[in-house]
Amino acid sequence: MDTHTHSLISSARLRHASHGAVDALASSFAASYAGVVAFLAVADEGSFARAGVRLGIGRSAVSRSVQKLETQLDARLFQRTTRSTSLTREGELFYANCQPGVERIMHAMEDMHELRSGPPKGHLRIHSTTGFGRMIVARLLHDFHLRYPGITLELVLNDMPPDFTTDRIDVSFRDGRLEDSDVVARKLMPMQMVLCASPDYVQAHGMPLDVNDLGRHSCINFRSSSGHIRQWQFRIGETLQKFLPQAHCTFNDIDLIVQSVLKGQGIAQLPSYLVQSLLKERKLLMGLEQFAADDEGCHLCYPSRKQLPDRTRVFIEYAVEHACLMDLPG
Repeated sequence: MDTHTHSLISSARLRHASHGAVDALASSFAASYAGVVAFLAVADEGSFARAGVRLGIGRSAVSRSVQKLETQLDARLFQRTTRSTSLTREGELFYANCQPGVERIMHAMEDMHELRSGPPKGHLRIHSTTGFGRMIVARLLHDFHLRYPGITLELVLNDMPPDFTTDRIDVSFRDGRLEDSDVVARKLMPMQMVLCASPDYVQAHGMPLDVNDLGRHSCINFRSSSGHIRQWQFRIGETLQKFLPQAHCTFNDIDLIVQSVLKGQGIAQLPSYLVQSLLKERKLLMGLEQFAADDEGCHLCYPSRKQLPDRTRVFIEYAVEHACLMDLPG
């Protein structure tokens, strides 16, 4: 066999091998794609039936796609019972590896759609702590929607920090400093914790003279959604000290604490944005100002991405511009 003929045969074999590899890849991807989409929907919804509704297909089609994926991976991804569906350890690992890629694909598609579709539009899912959400964010959303009617809004009130990916949160309003390098945090407005009491309470019991004097007062504590009672903070000299007073009353709703303090039932340490106008109108009095802890601020947070969807970008700009200009109610 001459050199030229050998070269032709080798080239043909190479083309055949490459064609076979492409066909295998295409076949594998087609099977995997449907399975991965079905798997993610079940994992997010916690149910094969709800996943089917979300994807617009039947429950049995979702189940078949997931089973094919499990066969392909040679791993069981879900624990199925008559009452619940939950991820196995292998399922949790696969979900964690798949989710960032899916998010990037969705963001890329959204960005390209918005690039060519004119005014910002789409759905914006917003998270906030309960008190701040009721007083500040809800009012921001009303005015924002008037300016951008093409953007639909969803506000989730929860005092627990969100998982931006799992909870599908676009932006979050958070109190205090953040240490998450994957999250951008822009300071929105001051948020100093201040000790407050009503004039009637002060007249009857006086105001604490120092931190050690808190023990003789009726204190009202806040229990967060994590189950922990929020500690009071004071700056003594150069040191930040935390204090957990014995309370005669504890609430897991910050508005109930404000109402209780207004009625003269005790003293509490409250966010400054919540009581700003009440202090100005002398409906509440401030105590231990000389020991007030540093202002940690309220921040607007969002995932660290170079190209934010237009709907997210315009909301961030609007919130930063308008939050501090709001006339806070008493």
